[in-house]
Amino acid sequence: MADWLTVTRGTAPLLVSIPHTGIDLAGLENRLVSPWLGRRDCDWWIDNLYDFAAGLGATIIHTAISRTVIDVNRDPSGASLYPGQATTGLCPTETFDGDPLYREGEEPGPSEIDQRREKYFAPYHAALQAEIDRLRGLHGKIVIYDCHSIRSVLPRLFEGTLPVFNLGTNDGKSTDPVLQGRVAEIMAATGETWVVNGRFKGGWITRNFGQPQNGVYALQMELSNRGYMREPEGRGAPDNWPVPYDAEYAAPIRATLKTILETAIDWAGR
Repeated sequence: MADWLTVTRGTAPLLVSIPHTGIDLAGLENRLVSPWLGRRDCDWWIDNLYDFAAGLGATIIHTAISRTVIDVNRDPSGASLYPGQATTGLCPTETFDGDPLYREGEEPGPSEIDQRREKYFAPYHAALQAEIDRLRGLHGKIVIYDCHSIRSVLPRLFEGTLPVFNLGTNDGKSTDPVLQGRVAEIMAATGETWVVNGRFKGGWITRNFGQPQNGVYALQMELSNRGYMREPEGRGAPDNWPVPYDAEYAAPIRATLKTILETAIDWAGR
């Protein structure tokens, strides 16, 4: 197992994927405009927020490699998951805001992208498949839960302010309507804003591995940062981003997320 790839094995019918909390830039620092910019779009503190998952018996897969190096939640062919909408690619060359990540002439070419895909993308997905196969050997059906977060206001990607909870199921194709409905009820009960299959319908992990016909059901949860962080206004700067993790501030949403994961386990076990 590579030192950047962590697999924590459990026996519950739940696989938790954490693909975007990595801050390891894999030696790219001198090629980037700045290391801070290369880490700005990290899903900050999501691993802290879900650190209860192992205690529920979930299997957890996590990469320490930054999404700036390669985004393991994108189509490996490089095709856009949201045609016609602004997004970032497999090996991004710009931030969510559209700022260039690389110094001029330092962007990765096709051969380097192929190398990154083989070195980082393929092992992450092989680990996902191996754990799916192992858990399906134990259970008739399992749930993949893909964890994400994003800034609440990002005009380049969406209008206005994003809901706190954004559940994606590839327009219902990656999961069961009963499970989707139960998670929607939990989100609604919080009194926070929420949506199902809004701007974020699920990335490559949800779309590729969510195969209800094979007993594998996938959910993507995209959280707005303000739900668990004292998110500053604007685009953030090195002196105020990321905001330190505050367990007390995050406690309410963490309790909701625990209920969602417990519900997924219960549903899969029935």
